Amino acid sequence: MSESKDRIKVFEEKHVRTVWDEEAEKWWFSIVDVIGVLTEQSTQRGASNYWAKMKERLVKEGASELLTNCQQFRLRAPDGKMRLTDVADTEQILRLIQSVPSPKAEPFKMWLAKVGSERIDETVDPEQSIERAIENYRRLGYSENWINQRIKSIEVRKALTDEWDISGVEPGKEYAALTDLMTKTWSGMTTHEYKKHKDLKKENLRDNMTNTELVLNMLAEVAATDISIARQPSGFAESAKVAKEGAETAKIAREQLEQRTGKPAVSSLNAKDLGKRRLQGAKDGDG
Repeated sequence: MSESKDRIKVFEEKHVRTVWDEEAEKWWFSIVDVIGVLTEQSTQRGASNYWAKMKERLVKEGASELLTNCQQFRLRAPDGKMRLTDVADTEQILRLIQSVPSPKAEPFKMWLAKVGSERIDETVDPEQSIERAIENYRRLGYSENWINQRIKSIEVRKALTDEWDISGVEPGKEYAALTDLMTKTWSGMTTHEYKKHKDLKKENLRDNMTNTELVLNMLAEVAATDISIARQPSGFAESAKVAKEGAETAKIAREQLEQRTGKPAVSSLNAKDLGKRRLQGAKDGDG
């Protein structure tokens, strides 16, 4: 599965964590969250226990194929940590629903269909996708200023990948290699090193950048896009040269900023730390 962002969908005011698979073009749903909705569990532990017993029963009933087709992705738990979570696609969820006696089964099936249609609508009208992303970021506690920067960064990234497509760069490994090259150039760290610096694992790096980091990363990508439009590179090798030149623009800006502030522009803070700072700032403001 290509790297995708986990999201939260809402069914009758209950949160269901989801992941959109870009390559397969389908949703994956947290099984525990679905079980919690259908059985009206008051806690996630209760839903987890129900799912554990249900798995044992499915094996005894010879339905182990259903379990084999389930996947595990790291999703954000209620405590804010990223934990491996059992997920299933729409087809598998519908089969699981048949094994859970619940008056919410039919409404949930209709909700699943609606979630699928929303994704189609977002493809036709990207503005809907942006609006949902904004609401999800707000729900997770991000500041309005950060959200504005993040949404802009998505637009900037799309313009760059459009240029890569025109230049014949292959999505997947070549995209990742160019991204890594640019990150290393402007920040001084590879993507892996950057995520380690922020104590991240599967989490999205950009969702854990500060405003300053987002702006510097956008500068690298905007510059690379503009240079690409002017040069019209062909293939990965030529695009790599352009990507590096674009990122060097952001590197110069980072070094100048660090020289003037006396502080590193690349922070070890992640989304959890930033959330604590915002909360503390709100408390200080009340005092």
